[in-house]
Amino acid sequence: MKIILVSAVALIDPDGRVLLAQRPEGKSLAGLWEFPGGKVEPGETPEAALIRELKEELDIDTWSSCLAPLTFASHSYPDFHLLMPLFACRRWQGTARPTEGQTLAWVKPSALRDYPMPPADLPLIPILRDWL
Repeated sequence: MKIILVSAVALIDPDGRVLLAQRPEGKSLAGLWEFPGGKVEPGETPEAALIRELKEELDIDTWSSCLAPLTFASHSYPDFHLLMPLFACRRWQGTARPTEGQTLAWVKPSALRDYPMPPADLPLIPILRDWL
């Protein structure tokens, strides 16, 4: 089974809320909410992938030193196995805005379960809630 490496981030604002992005129509798992991030390209570190994806998807800048490894997800989908490190980030430059048609929501950790998420993301919620 093919392994896909995806890097994700819990952006945490000064009020302790976490940013979720809703997958737009036309993408797999459309309508589900997820932590921002994306595929790690060949030769790229998970941190570099996040820095690139955050600029592309949210028009914000951050740095490797601001990405703290938190946990990871390992989940088998029918066509591939997803390995997804989740980083926490409290410092970035700019205001997050959707650049790829996605909807954004700043969510209190206690309300994360109210947002339907892909199966790989669900085990990350209690870890994130306990950490925050």
